[in-house]
Amino acid sequence: MEADSCNPAGASVSRGGGTNGPAAVYAIRKWDEWLRNYAPPGAADYDFYQSLPALSQGNVAQQIFWYTAFLADMVKPKSEGNNTVDDAGMPLWRMAPSPHGPYWQEGQKVGYQDVGSWTILKSTPTDRAKAAWLYAQFVTSKTVDAKKSHVGLTFTRDSTVRHESFTERAPKLGGVVEFYRSPDRVRWSPTGVNVPDYPKLAQLWWQQIGDVNSGAFTPQEAMDRLASEMDQVMARMQRADEANNTYGGCGPRLNEEKDPSEWLGKGGAKAKLDNEKPQGETIAYDELIAQWNAN
Repeated sequence: MEADSCNPAGASVSRGGGTNGPAAVYAIRKWDEWLRNYAPPGAADYDFYQSLPALSQGNVAQQIFWYTAFLADMVKPKSEGNNTVDDAGMPLWRMAPSPHGPYWQEGQKVGYQDVGSWTILKSTPTDRAKAAWLYAQFVTSKTVDAKKSHVGLTFTRDSTVRHESFTERAPKLGGVVEFYRSPDRVRWSPTGVNVPDYPKLAQLWWQQIGDVNSGAFTPQEAMDRLASEMDQVMARMQRADEANNTYGGCGPRLNEEKDPSEWLGKGGAKAKLDNEKPQGETIAYDELIAQWNAN
């Protein structure tokens, strides 16, 4: 969504957003194509908790992006049903940065990372807010975060990433430690302004993506519907924020609708490329690791 300061200004291309723009439609079309042509049989029906066992069974040759939440299961020993490690527990896989498509430009993110955050509501009683604050200090402290990261393999502190214990464990983590120690990690986080009410907007997404997957709508049709529905929901958020400060002044402030041509390639969504399939480029993994280790 195009945003001015902390205020989203619209999801639709007609409001300066990109939800139904060429880059988004390309991404959905490519996802659907890959899912149909390359994913394991039945993958389209997997939920979040079914996809993880599918990975650890060793039936997936390549993920389109690295999801750190899966890492702990991907390094479990073979005796626990993980077929992606050898008998000595060494990974048979390697973590590499996410590829990017033709609409990506230098300086843009190539992925995102759930690094976690803490929210203490203004309505929280003072004694509970103080307790929550103390707990937050505890779980993000150096020693606790190092221990937590060894168990869950989700990093919070730079000191944890560089801890000697992870230097020792790095060979069994398939390049994850080398990546987090490299300058490339800034391409994943931070990811900019958050949407004002994720639960309200996320449910719209899953409905539309399901309709693409089922073949009921084309990617363009689905994204057009999604953008329109998001703008409708954000219009209600805007009214609530203006009347009651519901979103602390950071609710949507929607742009007036214009002909999409007034936005495409002019500060809004990127214009459609003539060639959406340029010659691919790659890099040898060992060369990539060497670059990371040099920084």
